[in-house]
Order: sequence, then C-alpha cells, then structure tokens
Amino acid sequence: MRHFSTVVTAVSPEARELIAGGVLILFAEGAPPELAEVSVLHRITMPPAAEAPAAGATLRFAGVATRLSAIGDKAWSKISDIGHVVINFNGAATAPRPGEICAEPVDLAALADALVPGAVIVIDA
Repeated sequence: MRHFSTVVTAVSPEARELIAGGVLILFAEGAPPELAEVSVLHRITMPPAAEAPAAGATLRFAGVATRLSAIGDKAWSKISDIGHVVINFNGAATAPRPGEICAEPVDLAALADALVPGAVIVIDA
C-alpha cells in the first residue's frame, strides 16, 4: 500500500548540510522563507493515507531506499496538514520528538545526490 508520494521541487544549500548530518526536513512548496532555507521543498502527488505507516514501511528517495524505524505521534498529521516533516536517519525505535520520523541509516552522500528537483519520494507499506 502506498502511504504517500511527493516530488522534490527545490533543495536549499542549508538542507544539504543537514542531510550530511543525517537529518532531512521536508516542507511543501510555499513554506515561509525561514523554513524554506533549511528544507527540501516538495509538491505532493499523492496525499498521505489516512493511517500513518508502521515502522518497517519503505521510504524511497529516487534510487535510495530505507525503512522507517519510528513515527512520532504528530508526524503524520503534520505531513497531511502542512506537508512538513523532519526525517532523522538514526534508526531510533522511538521518535525523540512528536513531529519526527526516524529511519534506518542510509548512505548520506547518495541521499544528497538523489534529492534533486524532479526526484520522487514515496512511503510504501
């Protein structure tokens, strides 16, 4: 089951720095400038499913794939409401913040290379 699909529209230099540190901030197009500065901007192509994905769901960024390890209590509603989420590639079993999704570690250089305008991001069960 597909839970969510979006396409990258812009990647700020500051977002690339955060990715190098293992954190990705997604924000829908139209984000306030101060948030756009640190975000990967995107346009939702398939709205989030009503139910949040479970840990173990697949998260794909173009050719880079990983599994979700934890979903904060408010993360899915933030994606639905404003297209915003923080993804931490730390493999944590519990999200440290309610608006955060944790995922298994990935090759961060490959992730940065994959995140370009037009790249598709999906979450599948």
